[in-house]
Amino acid sequence: MAPVINFFLLTFKEIFRINISLFKVMIPAVIIVKILEELGAIKYISFALAPLMQLVGLPEEAAIVWAGTILTTTYTGMVLFFDAFKDNPLTIAQTTVLTTMMLFAHGLPIELAITRKAGLKILYGFVIRFGFGLLAGFLLHHLYRHFQLLQADTPLLWQPNPEEGGLIGWTLGQLQSFLYIIMIISALVFGLKILRIIGIETLLIWLLTPFLKLIGISKNAASFTLVGVTLGVSFGGGLLIDEAKKGLIDKKDMFLSLSLLCLCHSLIEDTLLMMVLGGDLTGLLLFRLLFSFVIMLIIARLYDILSAANREKYLITSVTDSIVEKQK
Repeated sequence: MAPVINFFLLTFKEIFRINISLFKVMIPAVIIVKILEELGAIKYISFALAPLMQLVGLPEEAAIVWAGTILTTTYTGMVLFFDAFKDNPLTIAQTTVLTTMMLFAHGLPIELAITRKAGLKILYGFVIRFGFGLLAGFLLHHLYRHFQLLQADTPLLWQPNPEEGGLIGWTLGQLQSFLYIIMIISALVFGLKILRIIGIETLLIWLLTPFLKLIGISKNAASFTLVGVTLGVSFGGGLLIDEAKKGLIDKKDMFLSLSLLCLCHSLIEDTLLMMVLGGDLTGLLLFRLLFSFVIMLIIARLYDILSAANREKYLITSVTDSIVEKQK
């Protein structure tokens, strides 16, 4: 009985530690984003992004959809998408390009803060999310245009439900999101421990290792990378922050794992949400996976080429080192 009680006590302590670390980053970021949103930042960002829409074969109206997604969440982007294109639908190809870009770059203020806490430079993370998101949209647009794929109009499969507005409605929504995160992280921590005990985690890591090995990630980071890839940066990043504090994952694994999460994350929920808008799996999943794999090969090579000083300057923070030093 004592080992079981000890197991639960240690697990609850770990869950508490992970959530505290994550919310220390998320809560200030959420408040800042809300202030920017109220000040009209989405309109200003969309104005700046509008000229870029031509590069990816989209009308200027798509800029406000991507801007809202970048600043806030995919859910905001979905509402803006409906408002922008309910009367003038995009083709399925255009919708797939836009929704794929939304998957690369959404919630940047919050998620970049999370990845920075785990050890990634903010500018590098922004380039990965925004820059490669734009590149992915550009390549996907020309691929569809060259082969004349998915040129029919996008059927309207979804429209937003009216939500309670004002500060109270927003606060309640954020509290629900935080509760959801606590529940998911609790389930993840318990799930990973149980999988470790019964040996399933070892099997999953064994299956994942050949792919991760190609892009330079060792099996030490496999389970946390898998969480982030399937469920999202907030969850995978939260676990990686905890591992960074423990000093159990080396800098290269941390860097490459976070880079992969920036490129390819939340394959389940976010992909399904973008399919609801009319995006096609050829872009949302197949292209995104292949594109991310190729980019990761380049990033892994770049990491090996750069000196330690340049890595610290451009790619990774000294967060992990400072944590380890404090523990010593």
